Amino acid sequence: MVSKHSSAFNTSVQNAMDQYHSLTEAFVNWDSNAVSSKSKEVETNLNNIKLDEFTPEVKQTANNSLDLAKKDLQQMASANSIVDKRHRLNSLTQNLYDFLRAVQYDEKKVYLNECPMAFNDTEPGDWLSTTDSIRNPYLGLHHPHYGGAMIDCGSTKSTIDFTKTK
Repeated sequence: MVSKHSSAFNTSVQNAMDQYHSLTEAFVNWDSNAVSSKSKEVETNLNNIKLDEFTPEVKQTANNSLDLAKKDLQQMASANSIVDKRHRLNSLTQNLYDFLRAVQYDEKKVYLNECPMAFNDTEPGDWLSTTDSIRNPYLGLHHPHYGGAMIDCGSTKSTIDFTKTK
């Protein structure tokens, strides 16, 4: 199937999503320094997304979501604690999800996953994935209480799938 978007747009979004997945993997590994550096890489890639092909309404909605995502990334990079960084990941995820829906990204399916116990074992946290398997960035491999036992804790909450309408 052929995307309704330009190759340049799809490549720029895919580059940003690849960096986002590297960021979530840094969370999986409880690597706060990598989270800070990866967040800057994601921001750079978000800055490179070109929205010229969209209507003014879609462009405005998409830019609003991207601007909020960039603020999340800046706060994530400067936060001292991994918990604060994870709160920014949750917000970043929602903003990227809103962006992908606004532009009707159709290059591949994107899954919105949820960890039901991301914060204080009682509050949920979300992340995006391009596969339907769970690799939880909130509980990760080195949780102080669970170790790596909860790496697959979570479920798919929603799916962005505009691939069918290409």
